[in-house]
Amino acid sequence: MIPSIATALLLSAGLTAAQTAPTDLIGTWSSKSNSTLTGPGFYDPVNEKFTEPKHTGISYSFSADGHFEEAYYRAIANPTNPKCPKGILQWQHGTFTKQPNGSLILEPIKVDGRQLYSDPCMYQNAVYTRYNASELFERYEVLTDPYHNIPRLNLYKFDGSPMMPLYLAMSPPQMLPTTTLNPLTTSQPGGAKATTKVKRGELPANVNVIRKRTPGQERADRWWWFGVFLTASGGVLYFFF
Repeated sequence: MIPSIATALLLSAGLTAAQTAPTDLIGTWSSKSNSTLTGPGFYDPVNEKFTEPKHTGISYSFSADGHFEEAYYRAIANPTNPKCPKGILQWQHGTFTKQPNGSLILEPIKVDGRQLYSDPCMYQNAVYTRYNASELFERYEVLTDPYHNIPRLNLYKFDGSPMMPLYLAMSPPQMLPTTTLNPLTTSQPGGAKATTKVKRGELPANVNVIRKRTPGQERADRWWWFGVFLTASGGVLYFFF
């Protein structure tokens, strides 16, 4: 959810006081495949690189001091043109609060979030960009899953619709450092004007696209897309059989 909508909803509900982190949320939660997990195994902020999980899925981590991290891997099949699946890898982290009405507010560190998006029938190369999206969950519940007999987290979006259930993967949570990992500016001695820090292959701070894969990586793109196609197809079979 975009920040403006989340803010409007909070104001209309009269929510102002942030609450301490609920203990039942603490840990790393993952969707059914248990393949996509937060932490350094998914996103490397030093080398600006994603590691593609074996299966699609989502993961959220919550710490006792009010920090969160999330990892998304989505492969979207195209039934009308099977050769054109889309793939999205997303990562962000920041702080979260539980409001008096039971809702959760997730506020990311805007400069840190990253997304890798590929659409082989629209773009020749995958596009690597900054990503940030504040989130409002209307409510949540933690219970013991009757089938798997492990803790399960049910998150409900801002409109009350449920997300796919998440299962406790580890506690304490597996997370990258909770501070800003990729600051855009640095303070100069003597009050000098801050300057933009540009990493190798990164465009200036006011440009959303950080980089596209170079022509030399096209073979890697083809293999990446072959994996996305298999994942998208396998994901359908996984949930129906």
